[in-house]
Amino acid sequence: MYIIAFLSLSRLSLCNKNMEAPNQNQSIDEFSQFPPLHLQFFEPPPNPSPTPTPAPVLTQHPPDPSSYTNHLLSVSVPRRRRRGRSQHTRTSVTTTSFITFPNFSANIVNGFNANVNPNSNPRTTPDLGGEDIIVINRDATTEALTALSAGFPADSLTDEEIDFGVCRVVGGFEQVNYILVRNHIMAKWRDNVSRWVHKEMFVDAVPQHCHYILDTAYNYLNTYGYINFGVAPEIKEKIPAEPSNNRLRILIIGAGLAGLAAARQLLRLGFRVTVLEGRKRAGGRVYTKKMEAGEGNRASASADLGGSVLTGTLGNPLGILAKQLGCLLYKVGDKCPLFGLDGKPVDKEMDDKVEANFNRLLDKASRLRQLMGDAAVDISLGSALETFWDVLDNVNAETINFYNWHLANLEYANASLLSKLSLAFWDQDDPYDMGGDHCFLAGGNWKLVQALAENVPILYERTVHTIRYNGDGVQVVAGSQVYDGDMALCTVPLGVLKNCSIKFIPELPQRKIDSIRRLGYGLLNKVAMLFPHVFWGTDFDTFGHLNDDSSRRGEFFLFYSYASVAGGPLLIALVAGEAAYKFENMPPQDAVAKVLKILKDIYEPQGITVPDPIQTVCTRWGSDPFTLGSYSNVAVGASGDDYDIMAESVGDGRLFFAGEATTRRYPATMHGAFLSGLREAANMAHHANTRASRMKVGRSLSKNAHGCASLLADWFREPDLEFGSFSVIFSQKNDDPNSHAIVRVTFNEPRKKSHEGSKPDQQHSNKLLFQQLQSHFSQQQQLHVYTLLTRQQVLDLREVRGGDEMRLDYLCEKLGVKLIGRKGLGPIADTVIASIKAERGSRKSSSTASASRLGISKLRPNTLKTKFVRKAKIVHNGNMPVLSPNKSLLPHNKSITPPNSNVTNGKVLEEHKITNQTPSISSSGLPP
Repeated sequence: MYIIAFLSLSRLSLCNKNMEAPNQNQSIDEFSQFPPLHLQFFEPPPNPSPTPTPAPVLTQHPPDPSSYTNHLLSVSVPRRRRRGRSQHTRTSVTTTSFITFPNFSANIVNGFNANVNPNSNPRTTPDLGGEDIIVINRDATTEALTALSAGFPADSLTDEEIDFGVCRVVGGFEQVNYILVRNHIMAKWRDNVSRWVHKEMFVDAVPQHCHYILDTAYNYLNTYGYINFGVAPEIKEKIPAEPSNNRLRILIIGAGLAGLAAARQLLRLGFRVTVLEGRKRAGGRVYTKKMEAGEGNRASASADLGGSVLTGTLGNPLGILAKQLGCLLYKVGDKCPLFGLDGKPVDKEMDDKVEANFNRLLDKASRLRQLMGDAAVDISLGSALETFWDVLDNVNAETINFYNWHLANLEYANASLLSKLSLAFWDQDDPYDMGGDHCFLAGGNWKLVQALAENVPILYERTVHTIRYNGDGVQVVAGSQVYDGDMALCTVPLGVLKNCSIKFIPELPQRKIDSIRRLGYGLLNKVAMLFPHVFWGTDFDTFGHLNDDSSRRGEFFLFYSYASVAGGPLLIALVAGEAAYKFENMPPQDAVAKVLKILKDIYEPQGITVPDPIQTVCTRWGSDPFTLGSYSNVAVGASGDDYDIMAESVGDGRLFFAGEATTRRYPATMHGAFLSGLREAANMAHHANTRASRMKVGRSLSKNAHGCASLLADWFREPDLEFGSFSVIFSQKNDDPNSHAIVRVTFNEPRKKSHEGSKPDQQHSNKLLFQQLQSHFSQQQQLHVYTLLTRQQVLDLREVRGGDEMRLDYLCEKLGVKLIGRKGLGPIADTVIASIKAERGSRKSSSTASASRLGISKLRPNTLKTKFVRKAKIVHNGNMPVLSPNKSLLPHNKSITPPNSNVTNGKVLEEHKITNQTPSISSSGLPP
C-alpha cells in the first residue's frame, strides 16, 4: 500500500545488507570453495519466535581522503526494522542454507520430514515409495533461490499452497517434484518478466506422469500473481476488452497499491471492477509531488512524500514493475555520517563505542523476552531498553545524544514510540525479508502508480462512509451515492479503520475489531526542499543530525538526498517518534527555518553557503483523513496473528481486506501492500468460482408451482422427519448421505416441538432475526420457508442443540444456505418432487416401514419423548452413514446434485430470492 516507511530503507534484512549482495547473474559455483555444511533449509516459522535474529555484519568502507568525508564516519545506511548501523556478526541464512548443498533435490527429500506432522492429518504422512525425483534443470539451487526470494520455503509448502491443493499428499516425492516444478516456472518467468509465460512452455521439460503437478503449479502461481503480473505490454494484452464475468461486480475501496494491484488482476480474470477513491488521485500513501521553481529557474524534482524506498530488490514485485517499465533503480549508498549539535562530524571513537553499547541494549532486551516467555507480550521494547540503561559505560550528556539518535532511528523504522512497541513481536516480520539492495526509483514512485492505474475504472472523490454486506452481496455508500456489488475489497489504511471512519453493517466480527484495536499505527513526516543547486555534495545519500532534547530526538534526525534520482537538487528531512506528532501542528515556516539552521550549522563552517529553498513541502500524514497516520507496527499486546486476522474475509466471502496492515510477512512496506492486493484478487476469484458452481441451475421459477405446492402440502402433513419447527421430506428411501431432502421451516408455530430449548443468555447472530420473523405474522397465519439440503446436512442440523434459533443460525451461518419461498426453489425442486412422487407412487408400504428403511425415526406429534431419545441413539450410533475420507461431504462444500440433471458433481443450488412477497433470510441474517 504505500508505505515502505515513508522513505524507510527496509526492515532489517536477514542478509548482510552492507556486504555486496551476490549478482544474480553470477554462477553459483563461485561458492564451491566453501565446504558443505549440514544445515536444515530455512523456512520462516508461521509465528516467528519472539527471539530476534542476530544482526548482520556491516562492513565499513574507508573514506576518500581527498574529500571532506575524510573526517566523517562511514557507516551503513539506516534500515527499517532494526537500528540502522548494527555491527553484529551474522551469515546470511537465506543464502547459505541453499548454497552449501551440492544437490538441492536430494536434500529437500531428506529434510522434508521436519516440516511434516504425521499426527495432524492422515494426508500429511509422507510416502516415499515407488516414485522418483524428476530432473527439470540441473541448476535447481539457483531456481530455489529465486523462489525463496518470493517468499516460498525451501522444502515445504506454504499454507496458501496447501489450501489451494497443489499436492494430493503433503510430504513425499510428489511434494518434492511440485517444488521443483514451481521453482522452475518462477525462474523461467523471472528470466524475462515482460513476457507472458504459458503452461505449454514447460510440457516438454516435465515428464508426462507429472503433468498434473505442472497443472497445479502453474494454476497456483498464475492465480495468486506470482507470475504473469505487472504492466508489460504482453501482460496488459491479457486484460479482456469486455469482462467475461458480466454478472459479477466487484467494488474496491481505495486506489492505493493494494487496490490497484487487485483491480488489474481481477480485470485480467474477467470481472467487472469499480474502484472508489476518496482523493483526486491514485496511490494513497504513495505520493510523488512535482516540485518546480518559479520563472527564471529551471530547477525541478519529483519528491516522494510517502512510500519511497524499494526495500530488497531480489524478490520485490515493485522491482519487477520497474523493470517492465524500463525505469532505473538507484541503489541507496551505505554511508550515513552523523553530525553533532554544533554541526561538526562526530568523534569516530565515541560513535563506535555508543553504537556497540546500543547493540548490547538490544541484545539484552532480546534475552529478556526469551526469559519472560509469554509475559513479554505485555511489555514494551522501550521499557525493556530502559531496564538495562544502567549497564552503559560512561554515560554523559554527549553520549546520551548518540543514544537518542539510535532510538529515533528505531522509532522511525517502526513508525511508533518505543513505549508502545511490543517487546515480544516488534520484529516478527524480519525472517521474511526479501534481500537485495534498497533502491530509489528514478523519477519517483508515481511511475508505478500511473502504470497500475492505466485503464482501471477509478471513480475519484468518492469518500466511502458505509459498507453493507450480507450473503447476497455488498452495498458501498459514498456521500449520497450507493454502489451495489457482488463483492467488495476494502484497502483503506489501518488508521481509518481505527478511527471508525467507515461504518460496517453488520459490525465486523469481534476478532477483527480486536485486531484493529491491538495493532499499532504510527506516524512519520517529512520536509521536502528543492534548492537551486546541490550544495551538500554527492558523496553520500543519507546523513544524520544529533539532538540534545530526548522529546525531540526524532526531529530532523535524518536527511535523504534525492539529487541523483529526483531530477533536481532535492533534500528531504525526516521527523519521527514523538516529534512527528508535534510536527503536525508546527507552522511550515518554522519547520523550514529549523531545518535550514541545521544545514547552515553543518555546511557554513566549511565555507559552503546554504541557499534558501526554492520550494518546500511539509507532510501532515496524521491529519490526512484518508490515512490518519503512516504505517502499521506490532504494538504491546499484539502479534503477527493480528495481521492474519486483518486479512480474513467476512460475510461468507463478500467483503475482503487488503493493504500493508493485512500482511504478516511484509507489513509497513509498499510491496507488502501490492502483494496483498494480488492475494485478495485470487481469494475473491476463488469465492466467485465457488459461488458460481452453485448457480448452474437456472433462475426460472417452478413451471408447475401449483401442483408441486399441493404435493408438498400433503407430504408435510406426515413428513419423514420433524424436529422443532423443521420438517423434512427425503427424496430417496435409502441411507445415501448425498440424497436430497426438502426442508420446511415453520414460523409462528407452537414451540412444543422444540425439545432442547434455548438458554436465555445464549448469543448467536440470528436470534433477533428469528424472533422478528416469529412475531411478523399474526397468530392465525404461519410462514413456511424452504431450502434443499442433503440427507447428511439434515442429520447434522438435527443434532444442533439450543433450539430452533441455534438451528437457524447453523443453517444460515455454517451451511451458508438461504430459506426461500416455494417458488424460489426453482426447477431443481421440481425434479426432486417428481422423484419423490414417483417413488411414493410405486411404494405403498406403511409409514413405519418407510421410516425404518430410511434409518430415521419419524416423530409424530403424539410420540413420547423417551421413544424419540431411544430412536435418536439408534440412528446416531448405528445407522449414521460413514463416508470414506476421500468422499466429498456436502456440509463442507455445500454441493447439491439433482438427479437426472446436467449439473456435474460438486455443483450446488443457486441462491434465489423469495418471490410472491415472501421475505428471504440471507446467510448473514440481513434482508437482501
